[in-house]
Amino acid sequence: MGREREREVQQYTVEQLVAVNPYNPDILPDLENYVNDQVSSKTYSLAANLCLLRLYQFEPERMSTQIVSRILVKALMAMPAPDFSLCLFLIPERVQMEEQFKTLIVLSHYLETGRFRQFWDEAAKNRHIVEVVPGFEQEIQAYAIHVLSVTYQKVPRAVLAEAINIEGLSLDKFLEHYVANSGWILEKSHGRGQLIVLPRNEFNHPELKKNTEDSVPLEHITRIFPILG
Repeated sequence: MGREREREVQQYTVEQLVAVNPYNPDILPDLENYVNDQVSSKTYSLAANLCLLRLYQFEPERMSTQIVSRILVKALMAMPAPDFSLCLFLIPERVQMEEQFKTLIVLSHYLETGRFRQFWDEAAKNRHIVEVVPGFEQEIQAYAIHVLSVTYQKVPRAVLAEAINIEGLSLDKFLEHYVANSGWILEKSHGRGQLIVLPRNEFNHPELKKNTEDSVPLEHITRIFPILG
């Protein structure tokens, strides 16, 4: 019977197992292995991870806190997507009160509020939690750059250094890469040191936003009024 089950699982991908029978506890080991695969291969599947967390709700005695922690770290790396909150909603409060999960919740709060210095300080104290997942630092740096790029037109070098936790020669190399590949421009500012000019987008330059695609033509609105009446 066990061998038949193993052959059956091998015929399907994890995504197919989730789609066909997401509430079957028999797929729980496959989903746990898939979390570890995501960590090692630097891939990500929110759907599979949410499915696993739901199964843990039905099978609490089978919950692996190590696996749950890795899911939450991967969810942090997916910001600005709301994946962390979606995952946290499926984790029992008693589990959230464990020290490692309280730490991850604090880290999430710092990221959501743009308090990057506090984030990096807290992450440094808890490397045993976050550095289990390769690429964590790079993904958070990418998120920090995203926040800066939708907020500012120009950023002082010191502000960027704090947001991405890089300084000195390493920051010089980082800037060289983004100047060459992402359209950043470096300029001097009187009394404030180096400024980074970020690419224009509809958020840091609202005049670029195209409203025509989102607006509803007037004739469509006039057609709706008789229906509502």
